[in-house]
Amino acid sequence: HVNTTDSAVQITYLPTGLQVKCQDGRSQTQNKALGLEILRAKLFEIAQREAQDSYSAQRKSLVGSGDRSEKIRTYNFPQSRVTDHRINHTSHNMEGIMNGEINEFTDHLQKAEMEQRLAEEEIS
Repeated sequence: HVNTTDSAVQITYLPTGLQVKCQDGRSQTQNKALGLEILRAKLFEIAQREAQDSYSAQRKSLVGSGDRSEKIRTYNFPQSRVTDHRINHTSHNMEGIMNGEINEFTDHLQKAEMEQRLAEEEIS
């Protein structure tokens, strides 16, 4: 029956260009319904894979390499200098920082994190 009627369907999802062809059913209506179901499943699978990849990348960036050379902060007592290597910020207020006055670093860290989130939003 497939050869005698024009019942095959090809569906294209325009935003991604994903195409599905279906000619399993006996009627064009059946093939369209089946094709839409297959397309929906493929789009769902792609969305899940992208979400998983994004989650994995974010998690990997949080964990780091575990390498000993991966410094966070350096305290140089002779020069009264503290450097945060994640944000490339240096302070010469060693005494204040040792007494808990770390707002200078937390403000810069929050600013850097906000800039990173905005950059990620622009990409996606």
